[in-house]
Amino acid sequence: MSKSVVAIIGRQNVGKSTLLNRLAGKRIAIVEDFPGTTRDRVFADVSWEGKEFTLVDTGGLELGMEKEIDRGVKEQIKMAMAEADAIVFMVDVKDGIMPADLEIADLVRRLEKPALLVANKGDNEKLEAQAVEFYQLGLGEPFVISAYHGRSTAELIEKIITLLPAPSQPVAEPEMMKVAIVGRPNVGKSMLLNAILGRERVIVSDVPGTTRDAIDTQFDLSGKNVLLIDTAGIRKRGQVDAGIEYFSVLRSLRAIDRCDVALLILDASTNFAAQDMHIAGYIRQALKGIVIVVNKWDTVTDENQDLWAENTRKQFKFVSYAPALFVSAKFKTGIDEVLPLAYRVYQERMKQVPEVELRGVIQDALASHNMPRKGKVTLAIKEVAQTAVNPPVFTFKVNDASLVHFSFRRFLENRLREAFGFTGTPLNLVFKTGGES
Repeated sequence: MSKSVVAIIGRQNVGKSTLLNRLAGKRIAIVEDFPGTTRDRVFADVSWEGKEFTLVDTGGLELGMEKEIDRGVKEQIKMAMAEADAIVFMVDVKDGIMPADLEIADLVRRLEKPALLVANKGDNEKLEAQAVEFYQLGLGEPFVISAYHGRSTAELIEKIITLLPAPSQPVAEPEMMKVAIVGRPNVGKSMLLNAILGRERVIVSDVPGTTRDAIDTQFDLSGKNVLLIDTAGIRKRGQVDAGIEYFSVLRSLRAIDRCDVALLILDASTNFAAQDMHIAGYIRQALKGIVIVVNKWDTVTDENQDLWAENTRKQFKFVSYAPALFVSAKFKTGIDEVLPLAYRVYQERMKQVPEVELRGVIQDALASHNMPRKGKVTLAIKEVAQTAVNPPVFTFKVNDASLVHFSFRRFLENRLREAFGFTGTPLNLVFKTGGES
């Protein structure tokens, strides 16, 4: 099932990104940072007392919002709210009610979705008392916090959870490899799907975001059933402000949650964008398989192909296990390799390593490496077992899991890959202390 999505909206400089960073930095947020600087982090998977949701920072929508909202930005906010399951509308206690706040509040009141009015920068009791004026927005009692200082942010999480829809019963997905075609608008996702299928399954045009919803297509791959999930951009003609592309990712998040393997489509005719990195980061965080498909390869001159390929490897080194293909959906070159490679990644995700071989590889690895230690306590691995597939999960029973740091985890993962492959899929290494279940 897809996680619920909570969008943080509000005018510029009210603290939306600060709130997301605060939640992602606390223990209540189980999240791996997406590639890029702090200001580029726009998504965080948050877990609190068994409830999970994806928090989205709409900071990219800020063009022209300081005094009033123009028509384009208003449309962007409406799309952001339409894609979310619940809304956190942030205002600034120190600024008081601004014209843009009134416009956004009007949009929220018209929307039949759960919403919470959050008054930020309430750093002390005096400022908290000033939040009473926000009752004028007609959205009920403002919930006062200080995102910067972390004041009342844990209570805010509990409040947000009350807004989320009740968990639905899991929908039985077909027993087949599920492949999501994801990427920012206008990279050629629909054209790639049509090239794979050999027919016009999805309408293709040169207007970014023509496809508006995820479209599922069952496909036969040499006798094997495959479900292709084509995702959409949501940018309309003329709306090319920077922030709008962030919201095409929302549909990608839902598709990635459903899939086994994600085809991340890049556009060889343009430079990499931060959104490409965000989507790749979410694929990794969701522990899904990944194949990088560089489309429009026909636009790259022969002398630049090696440089482009090398730059791809450098930019996406955080998913260094991902194989890459260079194709042209328009001319159908390289298309026949896409699904077979995705299926190979799927097989790697389903791989079960023999216990004896696994123990041997880990023993050899530990014999050649200095074990982490803290004071007089040295990490000791008592047992190791592969406990799941799709994705592969390896569970290590140790004397003290707090001694396991990132470099040691990466060392073990590299040894597992050297021994057993696992092309295109992340590995989930779980460390448990003593008798933890």
